[in-house]
Amino acid sequence: MKRLKQTIAFVFILCCVACNKKKHNNEYSSKGNINEISIVISDVLWNGEVGDSLRKRLAAPVDGLTQEEPIFTLNQLHDKSFDESLKKGRNIIVIDKADRKNFDFVENNYCAPQNVFTITGKSIDDILELIDMHSDEIIRTIKQTEIAENQQRNIKLGLIDETLIKKQYNISIKVPSTYNYAIQNSNFIWLKKDIPSGNTNILLYKVPYDVIEHDKTIVNNIIKMRDSIGQEYIHGQEENTFMITEEAYSPYLFMTSFKDKRAFETRGNWEMKHDFMNGPFLNYAIRDDRHNCYMVVEGFIYSPSSPKRDLVIELESIIKSIKFL
Repeated sequence: MKRLKQTIAFVFILCCVACNKKKHNNEYSSKGNINEISIVISDVLWNGEVGDSLRKRLAAPVDGLTQEEPIFTLNQLHDKSFDESLKKGRNIIVIDKADRKNFDFVENNYCAPQNVFTITGKSIDDILELIDMHSDEIIRTIKQTEIAENQQRNIKLGLIDETLIKKQYNISIKVPSTYNYAIQNSNFIWLKKDIPSGNTNILLYKVPYDVIEHDKTIVNNIIKMRDSIGQEYIHGQEENTFMITEEAYSPYLFMTSFKDKRAFETRGNWEMKHDFMNGPFLNYAIRDDRHNCYMVVEGFIYSPSSPKRDLVIELESIIKSIKFL
Protein backbone atom coordinates (compact mmCIF):
# COMPACT_ATOMS: atom_id res chain seq x y z
CA MET A 1 0.00 0.00 0.00
CA LYS A 2 2.83 2.38 0.88
CA ARG A 3 4.49 1.65 -2.46
CA LEU A 4 1.23 2.32 -4.31
CA LYS A 5 0.85 5.67 -2.57
CA GLN A 6 4.41 6.61 -3.53
CA THR A 7 3.74 5.69 -7.15
CA ILE A 8 0.52 7.74 -7.23
CA ALA A 9 2.32 10.71 -5.67
CA PHE A 10 5.14 10.43 -8.21
CA VAL A 11 2.71 10.33 -11.15
CA PHE A 12 0.83 13.31 -9.69
CA ILE A 13 4.05 15.31 -9.50
CA LEU A 14 4.92 14.42 -13.10
CA CYS A 15 1.48 15.56 -14.26
CA CYS A 16 1.84 18.83 -12.40
CA VAL A 17 5.26 19.45 -13.94
CA ALA A 18 3.92 18.66 -17.42
CA CYS A 19 0.95 20.98 -16.93
CA ASN A 20 3.15 23.75 -15.61
CA LYS A 21 5.54 23.32 -18.52
CA LYS A 22 2.68 23.53 -21.01
CA LYS A 23 1.30 26.59 -19.22
CA HIS A 24 4.77 28.14 -19.20
CA ASN A 25 5.19 27.61 -22.95
CA ASN A 26 1.81 29.20 -23.72
CA GLU A 27 2.18 31.99 -21.18
CA TYR A 28 5.60 33.10 -22.33
CA SER A 29 5.20 32.88 -26.10
CA SER A 30 5.52 36.28 -27.77
CA LYS A 31 2.55 37.80 -29.57
CA GLY A 32 1.94 40.32 -32.32
CA ASN A 33 1.60 40.83 -36.02
CA ILE A 34 4.52 40.32 -38.38
CA ASN A 35 6.72 43.44 -38.83
CA GLU A 36 5.30 45.26 -35.80
CA ILE A 37 7.39 47.17 -33.24
CA SER A 38 6.17 48.48 -29.88
CA ILE A 39 8.03 51.66 -28.93
CA VAL A 40 7.82 52.67 -25.26
CA ILE A 41 8.40 56.41 -25.34
CA SER A 42 6.90 59.63 -23.96
CA ASP A 43 4.70 61.88 -26.08
CA VAL A 44 7.31 64.65 -25.88
CA LEU A 45 10.03 62.46 -27.41
CA TRP A 46 7.68 60.71 -29.86
CA ASN A 47 6.32 63.96 -31.27
CA GLY A 48 9.75 65.57 -31.59
CA GLU A 49 13.10 64.87 -33.22
CA VAL A 50 13.45 61.44 -31.62
CA GLY A 51 10.15 60.22 -33.05
CA ASP A 52 11.02 61.69 -36.45
CA SER A 53 14.35 59.87 -36.42
CA LEU A 54 12.69 56.54 -35.52
CA ARG A 55 10.08 56.91 -38.25
CA LYS A 56 12.70 57.92 -40.82
CA ARG A 57 14.74 54.77 -40.21
CA LEU A 58 12.33 52.09 -39.01
CA ALA A 59 9.34 53.11 -41.12
CA ALA A 60 11.25 53.92 -44.32
CA PRO A 61 9.68 52.62 -47.55
CA VAL A 62 10.36 48.99 -48.44
CA ASP A 63 12.69 48.58 -51.44
CA GLY A 64 11.07 47.13 -54.53
CA LEU A 65 7.45 48.17 -53.95
CA THR A 66 5.83 50.76 -56.22
CA GLN A 67 3.36 51.69 -53.48
CA GLU A 68 5.02 53.05 -50.35
CA GLU A 69 4.80 50.70 -47.38
CA PRO A 70 6.95 51.03 -44.23
CA ILE A 71 9.60 48.48 -43.29
CA PHE A 72 7.89 48.12 -39.89
CA THR A 73 4.63 49.23 -38.31
CA LEU A 74 5.47 51.37 -35.28
CA ASN A 75 3.14 51.47 -32.26
CA GLN A 76 3.81 54.04 -29.55
CA LEU A 77 3.26 52.97 -25.93
CA HIS A 78 3.50 54.91 -22.67
CA ASP A 79 5.22 53.58 -19.56
CA LYS A 80 1.92 53.35 -17.71
CA SER A 81 0.22 51.41 -20.50
CA PHE A 82 3.13 48.96 -20.86
CA ASP A 83 1.49 46.17 -18.86
CA GLU A 84 2.10 42.41 -18.77
CA SER A 85 0.12 41.72 -21.96
CA LEU A 86 2.07 44.32 -23.96
CA LYS A 87 5.35 42.93 -22.64
CA LYS A 88 4.65 39.84 -24.75
CA GLY A 89 5.29 41.81 -27.95
CA ARG A 90 7.96 40.23 -30.16
CA ASN A 91 9.83 43.48 -30.84
CA ILE A 92 10.11 46.25 -28.24
CA ILE A 93 12.16 49.44 -28.19
CA VAL A 94 12.34 51.45 -24.95
CA ILE A 95 13.53 55.05 -25.24
CA ASP A 96 13.95 57.52 -22.38
CA LYS A 97 16.15 60.19 -20.88
CA ALA A 98 18.49 58.93 -18.15
CA ASP A 99 21.69 59.73 -16.27
CA ARG A 100 23.85 58.00 -18.83
CA LYS A 101 24.03 57.40 -22.56
CA ASN A 102 23.47 53.71 -23.29
CA PHE A 103 22.26 51.18 -25.87
CA ASP A 104 21.23 47.73 -24.69
CA PHE A 105 19.82 44.66 -26.45
CA VAL A 106 18.28 41.69 -24.65
CA GLU A 107 16.74 38.60 -26.25
CA ASN A 108 13.71 36.82 -24.76
CA ASN A 109 13.41 39.18 -21.79
CA TYR A 110 9.69 38.74 -21.09
CA CYS A 111 8.85 35.92 -23.53
CA ALA A 112 10.24 34.14 -26.60
CA PRO A 113 11.08 34.88 -29.30
CA GLN A 114 11.58 38.53 -28.37
CA ASN A 115 13.91 41.46 -29.01
CA VAL A 116 14.07 44.27 -26.43
CA PHE A 117 16.21 47.30 -27.30
CA THR A 118 16.79 50.07 -24.75
CA ILE A 119 18.14 53.49 -25.72
CA THR A 120 18.82 56.13 -23.05
CA GLY A 121 20.68 59.42 -23.02
CA LYS A 122 21.17 62.55 -20.98
CA SER A 123 19.97 64.69 -23.89
CA ILE A 124 18.02 64.51 -27.14
CA ASP A 125 21.31 64.59 -29.05
CA ASP A 126 22.56 61.54 -27.13
CA ILE A 127 19.43 59.57 -28.03
CA LEU A 128 19.54 60.68 -31.67
CA GLU A 129 23.18 59.63 -31.94
CA LEU A 130 22.41 56.15 -30.57
CA ILE A 131 19.45 55.72 -32.94
CA ASP A 132 21.68 56.66 -35.85
CA MET A 133 24.45 54.28 -34.71
CA HIS A 134 22.24 51.24 -34.06
CA SER A 135 19.25 51.52 -36.42
CA ASP A 136 20.79 49.17 -39.01
CA GLU A 137 21.48 46.58 -36.31
CA ILE A 138 17.91 46.90 -34.99
CA ILE A 139 16.43 46.50 -38.49
CA ARG A 140 18.62 43.50 -39.30
CA THR A 141 17.83 41.76 -35.98
CA ILE A 142 14.07 42.29 -36.24
CA LYS A 143 13.97 41.14 -39.88
CA GLN A 144 15.75 37.91 -38.93
CA THR A 145 13.28 37.35 -36.09
CA GLU A 146 10.25 37.97 -38.31
CA ILE A 147 11.51 35.58 -40.99
CA ALA A 148 12.11 32.90 -38.35
CA GLU A 149 8.64 33.55 -36.88
CA ASN A 150 7.07 33.20 -40.33
CA GLN A 151 8.91 29.91 -40.85
CA GLN A 152 7.62 28.56 -37.53
CA ARG A 153 4.07 29.59 -38.42
CA ASN A 154 4.40 27.80 -41.76
CA ILE A 155 5.55 24.60 -40.04
CA LYS A 156 2.62 24.73 -37.61
CA LEU A 157 0.17 25.13 -40.51
CA GLY A 158 1.66 22.15 -42.34
CA LEU A 159 4.04 21.82 -45.30
CA ILE A 160 3.87 20.32 -48.77
CA ASP A 161 5.66 17.05 -49.45
CA GLU A 162 9.25 17.94 -50.42
CA THR A 163 10.10 14.63 -52.10
CA LEU A 164 9.75 15.87 -55.67
CA ILE A 165 11.70 19.10 -55.04
CA LYS A 166 14.49 17.24 -53.23
CA LYS A 167 14.85 14.77 -56.08
CA GLN A 168 14.80 17.42 -58.81
CA TYR A 169 16.96 20.16 -57.26
CA ASN A 170 18.85 18.58 -54.34
CA ILE A 171 17.39 21.10 -51.93
CA SER A 172 14.99 21.11 -49.02
CA ILE A 173 12.44 23.97 -48.81
CA LYS A 174 9.63 24.51 -46.30
CA VAL A 175 6.59 25.50 -48.38
CA PRO A 176 3.18 25.74 -46.64
CA SER A 177 0.58 23.16 -47.67
CA THR A 178 -1.63 26.04 -48.85
CA TYR A 179 0.52 26.09 -52.03
CA ASN A 180 -0.26 23.84 -54.99
CA TYR A 181 1.69 22.87 -58.10
CA ALA A 182 0.69 25.11 -61.01
CA ILE A 183 3.41 23.71 -63.31
CA GLN A 184 5.92 20.95 -62.75
CA ASN A 185 8.30 19.51 -65.32
CA SER A 186 11.94 18.42 -65.42
CA ASN A 187 13.17 22.02 -65.82
CA PHE A 188 10.73 24.14 -63.87
CA ILE A 189 8.43 24.19 -60.82
CA TRP A 190 5.73 26.78 -60.14
CA LEU A 191 3.97 26.69 -56.76
CA LYS A 192 0.92 28.91 -56.29
CA LYS A 193 -1.33 29.94 -53.40
CA ASP A 194 -4.65 31.69 -53.90
CA ILE A 195 -5.45 34.52 -51.48
CA PRO A 196 -8.60 36.69 -51.27
CA SER A 197 -6.98 39.52 -53.24
CA GLY A 198 -5.01 37.46 -55.78
CA ASN A 199 -2.17 34.96 -55.37
CA THR A 200 1.38 34.42 -54.14
CA ASN A 201 3.85 32.29 -56.08
CA ILE A 202 7.17 30.44 -55.82
CA LEU A 203 9.28 29.53 -58.88
CA LEU A 204 12.23 27.11 -58.89
CA TYR A 205 14.64 26.44 -61.77
CA LYS A 206 18.33 26.11 -62.62
CA VAL A 207 20.46 28.02 -65.12
CA PRO A 208 24.11 27.68 -66.24
CA TYR A 209 26.73 30.06 -64.80
CA ASP A 210 26.97 32.18 -67.95
CA VAL A 211 23.26 33.07 -67.92
CA ILE A 212 23.95 35.16 -64.79
CA GLU A 213 27.63 36.05 -65.22
CA HIS A 214 27.79 36.81 -68.95
CA ASP A 215 29.63 40.13 -69.55
CA LYS A 216 29.34 40.86 -65.79
CA THR A 217 26.19 42.93 -66.35
CA ILE A 218 24.42 40.96 -63.65
CA VAL A 219 21.20 42.94 -63.30
CA ASN A 220 20.58 42.94 -67.06
CA ASN A 221 21.29 39.22 -67.24
CA ILE A 222 18.84 38.51 -64.43
CA ILE A 223 16.17 40.62 -66.17
CA LYS A 224 16.71 38.69 -69.43
CA MET A 225 16.57 35.39 -67.55
CA ARG A 226 13.33 36.35 -65.76
CA ASP A 227 11.72 37.59 -68.95
CA SER A 228 12.57 34.39 -70.84
CA ILE A 229 11.08 32.27 -68.03
CA GLY A 230 7.98 34.47 -67.94
CA GLN A 231 7.50 34.20 -71.69
CA GLU A 232 7.80 30.42 -71.56
CA TYR A 233 5.75 29.62 -68.46
CA ILE A 234 3.90 32.57 -66.84
CA HIS A 235 1.05 33.59 -69.13
CA GLY A 236 -1.98 35.83 -68.69
CA GLN A 237 -5.56 35.00 -69.61
CA GLU A 238 -5.35 36.82 -72.94
CA GLU A 239 -3.35 35.53 -75.91
CA ASN A 240 0.28 36.68 -76.17
CA THR A 241 0.44 37.98 -72.58
CA PHE A 242 3.32 36.89 -70.33
CA MET A 243 5.28 38.07 -67.31
CA ILE A 244 8.28 40.38 -67.72
CA THR A 245 10.31 42.62 -65.45
CA GLU A 246 8.56 45.99 -65.24
CA GLU A 247 10.35 48.36 -67.59
CA ALA A 248 9.47 51.59 -65.76
CA TYR A 249 11.42 50.66 -62.59
CA SER A 250 14.98 49.40 -62.37
CA PRO A 251 15.22 46.44 -59.95
CA TYR A 252 17.35 46.57 -56.81
CA LEU A 253 20.31 44.16 -57.00
CA PHE A 254 22.32 43.01 -53.96
CA MET A 255 25.26 40.63 -53.82
CA THR A 256 24.79 38.50 -50.73
CA SER A 257 25.57 35.18 -49.06
CA PHE A 258 23.00 32.41 -48.92
CA LYS A 259 23.87 29.53 -46.56
CA ASP A 260 27.57 30.19 -47.26
CA LYS A 261 26.97 30.29 -51.00
CA ARG A 262 27.41 33.34 -53.22
CA ALA A 263 24.08 34.74 -54.35
CA PHE A 264 22.41 37.65 -56.10
CA GLU A 265 19.23 39.04 -54.55
CA THR A 266 17.00 41.04 -56.88
CA ARG A 267 13.88 42.95 -55.80
CA GLY A 268 11.59 44.75 -58.20
CA ASN A 269 8.26 44.67 -59.95
CA TRP A 270 6.89 42.44 -62.67
CA GLU A 271 4.19 43.23 -65.21
CA MET A 272 2.18 41.25 -67.70
CA LYS A 273 3.21 42.09 -71.26
CA HIS A 274 0.19 43.41 -73.23
CA ASP A 275 -1.92 43.43 -70.05
CA PHE A 276 -2.40 45.49 -66.88
CA MET A 277 -1.41 42.94 -64.21
CA ASN A 278 1.67 43.66 -62.07
CA GLY A 279 3.19 43.24 -58.62
CA PRO A 280 6.44 42.83 -56.67
CA PHE A 281 8.96 40.01 -56.97
CA LEU A 282 11.91 38.74 -54.94
CA ASN A 283 14.52 36.68 -56.82
CA TYR A 284 17.53 34.77 -55.46
CA ALA A 285 20.12 33.37 -57.87
CA ILE A 286 22.29 31.10 -55.69
CA ARG A 287 25.60 29.81 -57.06
CA ASP A 288 25.68 26.03 -56.59
CA ASP A 289 29.28 25.02 -57.33
CA ARG A 290 28.59 21.39 -56.44
CA HIS A 291 26.22 21.10 -59.41
CA ASN A 292 27.86 23.79 -61.63
CA CYS A 293 24.81 26.04 -61.93
CA TYR A 294 22.75 28.76 -60.32
CA MET A 295 19.72 27.64 -58.34
CA VAL A 296 17.07 30.30 -58.95
CA VAL A 297 14.22 30.71 -56.49
CA GLU A 298 11.71 33.51 -56.95
CA GLY A 299 8.62 34.68 -55.16
CA PHE A 300 6.14 37.00 -56.81
CA ILE A 301 2.79 38.46 -55.82
CA TYR A 302 -0.39 39.47 -57.59
CA SER A 303 -2.55 41.33 -55.12
CA PRO A 304 -3.67 44.65 -56.60
CA SER A 305 -6.05 45.68 -53.82
CA SER A 306 -4.04 44.95 -50.68
CA PRO A 307 -0.72 45.81 -48.96
CA LYS A 308 2.17 43.61 -50.04
CA ARG A 309 4.92 44.11 -47.46
CA ASP A 310 3.96 41.16 -45.27
CA LEU A 311 3.33 38.96 -48.31
CA VAL A 312 6.89 39.66 -49.47
CA ILE A 313 8.21 38.68 -46.03
CA GLU A 314 6.17 35.46 -46.22
CA LEU A 315 7.81 34.60 -49.55
CA GLU A 316 11.25 35.56 -48.24
CA SER A 317 10.80 33.27 -45.25
CA ILE A 318 9.94 30.36 -47.57
CA ILE A 319 12.94 31.02 -49.82
CA LYS A 320 15.31 31.36 -46.85
CA SER A 321 14.19 27.99 -45.51
CA ILE A 322 16.15 26.35 -48.36
CA LYS A 323 18.90 23.92 -47.44
CA PHE A 324 21.24 22.39 -50.01
CA LEU A 325 21.49 18.62 -49.68
